[in-house]
Amino acid sequence: MTSTAETTFDLFGTYVHLEDGPAASPVPVGKDFWEKINDRAELNRGRMVTLFRFRGPDDWAHWEMHPAGDEVVCLLSGALDLVLQDGVGERIVELRDRATSIIPRGAWHRGIVRAPSEALFITRGAGTQHRPV
Repeated sequence: MTSTAETTFDLFGTYVHLEDGPAASPVPVGKDFWEKINDRAELNRGRMVTLFRFRGPDDWAHWEMHPAGDEVVCLLSGALDLVLQDGVGERIVELRDRATSIIPRGAWHRGIVRAPSEALFITRGAGTQHRPV
């Protein structure tokens, strides 16, 4: 049996599931990953980590909301605006120059790609919801 220490993968097409306990494991991601996450009870515990590439404005064509925990977004390159909607109203958080933002639990959010970008996401996935822009 191969241990996860001996397994390599591309974080742009895979999540790393940081379980509530001591383990971390790679989880391949398909287009319907978030729509079906609640069908995988083990993924509702812990956090998910991944990288995304955004090339243009249609790369983030939906709103999302994480009711179980805050989401950390670390811009690695490019320019990305986060649009947040919550009880305070709607506001824009500009991510530039490797900035990091914490999106509060329960805030609806989406991204506007201002320049081709790469970002790291750390998300508590339990109960994640989506809606169209």
